[in-house]
Amino acid sequence: MADFDPSIPSIARVYDYFLGGKDNFAADRELGAQLVKLVPSTPVTLRENKTYLRLAVTWAANQGIRQFIDLGAGMPTSPSTHETAREVAPGARVAYVDNDAVVLNHLDALAAHGNKGVTVVDGDVRDADTILHAVAGGIDLTEPACLIMGSLLHFFAPQPARDLVARYAEALAPGSYLILTMGIASGKAAEKFFRMYSGEGPSKLYQHSPEDFATFFGPLELVPPGIGDARICRPGREEVTATPTREGWMITGIARVG
Repeated sequence: MADFDPSIPSIARVYDYFLGGKDNFAADRELGAQLVKLVPSTPVTLRENKTYLRLAVTWAANQGIRQFIDLGAGMPTSPSTHETAREVAPGARVAYVDNDAVVLNHLDALAAHGNKGVTVVDGDVRDADTILHAVAGGIDLTEPACLIMGSLLHFFAPQPARDLVARYAEALAPGSYLILTMGIASGKAAEKFFRMYSGEGPSKLYQHSPEDFATFFGPLELVPPGIGDARICRPGREEVTATPTREGWMITGIARVG
């Protein structure tokens, strides 16, 4: 678990602030407010990400997936991954992975209050081998599972992002799925946003292109409609309509393993 210091912004708590949550501190709100001044659409973009992830988890559950691994899970804002999956498959098992002290406290509360099949792993997603070993306590990695990296890979440089996805993907059984979403932004305001987050926030933020994002899937087979925009991309559907230009948006994709 990372050291807890409420005076230092946290990735998960700033995200919680953007979503209108209450599990954040003054430092998180101060940074979040400054970032929203630069790119006012940020909260809307992250809500769109939340909506897309809910649709993607529902889609995976409808494909027969009964196990989900949520990396860098963040606050379990309802509907959380296990709630969404269990709307389709009541017995679905979910492993949440994070290393933020406040997040872990909330996740542990979920696991302790009658949520059989919910596993909480305290760890850094960069340490894939350790995470996979811990996740195996609640997830059978010899059976298909859905691995979620939501709003995560913009915290990694391109090659480390590709390596990280590949390491997790190779641990999944054939028939598994991988869900990725990532922030995309352009323009002068967006550049200031990335600089401010990287300089004053808890982690460096990388500006990746859609072309970069596509490479993070490696050789995996993309599910239709392929790489898309969270505003209009719907898992398993071919049709995609045009979207208005905006300084920031969430790029999305789902791939099948094996």
